[in-house]
Amino acid sequence: MISVGEARGRILAGLAPTGPETVPLAAGWNRVLARPVIARLTQPPADVSAMDGYAVRAADAVEGNILRLSGASPAGKPFSGEVGPGEAVRIFTGGFVPPGADTILIQENAEALAEGVRVTEGVAEGRHIRRRGLDFAEGGELLPAGRRLTARDVGLAAAGNHPWLIVHRRPRIGILATGDEIALPGEALPAGGIVSSNAHALAAMVASAGGEAGILPIAPDDPAAIASLAGSGGYDLLVTTGGASVGEHDLVQKALGRDGFVLDFWQIAMRPGKPLIWGRLGSTPVLGLPGNPVSALVCAVIFLLPALARMQGLADTAPPVESAIAGAELPANDKRADHLRATLARDDGGRWVATPNARQDSSMLGVLARADALILRAPFAPAVPKGEAVEVIRLQALGV
Repeated sequence: MISVGEARGRILAGLAPTGPETVPLAAGWNRVLARPVIARLTQPPADVSAMDGYAVRAADAVEGNILRLSGASPAGKPFSGEVGPGEAVRIFTGGFVPPGADTILIQENAEALAEGVRVTEGVAEGRHIRRRGLDFAEGGELLPAGRRLTARDVGLAAAGNHPWLIVHRRPRIGILATGDEIALPGEALPAGGIVSSNAHALAAMVASAGGEAGILPIAPDDPAAIASLAGSGGYDLLVTTGGASVGEHDLVQKALGRDGFVLDFWQIAMRPGKPLIWGRLGSTPVLGLPGNPVSALVCAVIFLLPALARMQGLADTAPPVESAIAGAELPANDKRADHLRATLARDDGGRWVATPNARQDSSMLGVLARADALILRAPFAPAVPKGEAVEVIRLQALGV
């Protein structure tokens, strides 16, 4: 068995980012930039007013002075003249500050008169003016390559005058569930059978992480059928579930070996999820997950999500680890890294309290669905008293 860290490192070393594609700006959310976004203009393009009021010279903006109104400068319709001594130009938020003016007399500090405007409170030079290029300048980098775009990023790219974005193509992930005993939701179950939940949960996880999932037909416990379905996709990564252990019906390695499957490693010192396969079928990398639902999904959090991050060109690939305090005593651990399903709550000090479920069986999908986090326990970790520090992976933070 190899460690979790070594396994993840070897998986990531065998993957490369997908190539670039161009998408409309409106489709940019949650995509990863393959090229930086460079500003195509300067924002704001000129000195503009930050308030409604009057563009004036600070030397004239003295309490009690009456200034002659010589025009207006609303947003989108700049004043064509120049502000001279003793003059004011009515201006509105976003309006260009006309030449000659060096400050904004806000309307709360002015009194409109028939003959002009009276200054009721003086204003210093440079007040309430947003200078040209305050936000960004033409030619400057707005967003770096390798960034997953938020809604705020999409807005910034739009402000930089980009109708299109160059992003990494979404990784195509084939998902192949195996086993005579499983059937798709809604189908008649075979004798002694169960519903296949892994493929749909994994597909949802792939979609949440920015990939495209294709659920293949269920493969029976037949090497020829497994091999045929596994080679049918043209995927960037093939993910299998079930058939990864050592039983007579665990046939994934045997089935793929007939078509030249090259195994990198098998079996990881972790719980749940010891029987995990990583290798390559021709040019297609293959990640073989366990069949137990919790084992499959925990392994997907630890290995599949980082793989998807790498394939989209992200620099940060490992699931983020946060600090919490134990909500119950944790016994000393054995030689396998443990991932305990736990709920989270805030204590009076605002800290996360992680309380493990009393039952951690790898078949109990309901426990995982109700969990908020995985408590990480290193191999041979000593016992942890209630209230002591632990490390957790928050599932909601990962979109799962």
